[in-house]
Amino acid sequence: MDNEILTFTVSDADVDSRLDAFLAAQINDWSRARLQRLIENEDVLVNGKNSKPSYRLRETDVIEVELIAPASEAFTPENIPVEIIYEDESVVVVNKPAGLVVHPAAGNQSGTLANALAYHFQNLPSSAGVIRPGIVHRLDRDTSGLMVVAKTEQAMENVADQFRDRAVFKSYVALVHGRVDGDAGKIDQPLARDSSNRTRMAVVRGGRTAISLYKVRRRLQRFTLLDVELKTGRTHQIRVHLAWLRHPVVGDEIYGGGRDNTIQDARIRAHIKSLNRHFLHAEKLAFTHPASGIRLEFEAGLPVELSGLLKELGVES
Repeated sequence: MDNEILTFTVSDADVDSRLDAFLAAQINDWSRARLQRLIENEDVLVNGKNSKPSYRLRETDVIEVELIAPASEAFTPENIPVEIIYEDESVVVVNKPAGLVVHPAAGNQSGTLANALAYHFQNLPSSAGVIRPGIVHRLDRDTSGLMVVAKTEQAMENVADQFRDRAVFKSYVALVHGRVDGDAGKIDQPLARDSSNRTRMAVVRGGRTAISLYKVRRRLQRFTLLDVELKTGRTHQIRVHLAWLRHPVVGDEIYGGGRDNTIQDARIRAHIKSLNRHFLHAEKLAFTHPASGIRLEFEAGLPVELSGLLKELGVES
């Protein structure tokens, strides 16, 4: 699921207002301090460029805000199975399956991870938590793997700060088209909304800083299995970066450029199509516990549909 994107056009009444003050007045349930962090982390663009919280608005300025963490709100509890990897009074770590949208939005008001967590929290003892899941980061609908969810406001602020400070370790497994050169590499390319298609992201000069590190885990005849570490958490970052590298993620219908259809082996081509997802899995996650200060590390193996494809390709995952 994409992060929520809000767009504002400055009117005469708001000319000369500070950017952070303007956003605080426009966006409900978001503190000015949290919005300032979004601006400083390049998640707010003014006329397509990064800015500062103190920027004074001009008439017709166009402001684009990417809300990385949703404001606290109640969700309708729904009894949707979710795999809990770890839980205590502050945080929950889940292994999200592909196909599960993280957060309710237009067209997805129910059946989401947030609804499932609300049900789970509601059934805890009253002293053990709240029914409002604090979703600090997201995974695309068709990306599986590890996510941390805060159970208290203090934990939410703490973990969100760790994400902004790039103190959270996030490592993904991706199967990509082609044979990637070299054993490792770094992609440092800014991302923004594609001007010709606002539902897509693209490498855009002046966009938000985005850094991905990758290492080759296994080379196959026509594919490469990669470990990808995220240093930033932009929308669709890994998928866009690997497509820019000309090695798009297998099964990615949005950024794949039709590469799945060029696979000559009809059996493999049909297997990939039957996945109904892309081959991207959040395998490893590490962060500092917001209460104890202890570093926690988690790992979730590939789901059966992805390991099955690797087996089809002759790889035992």
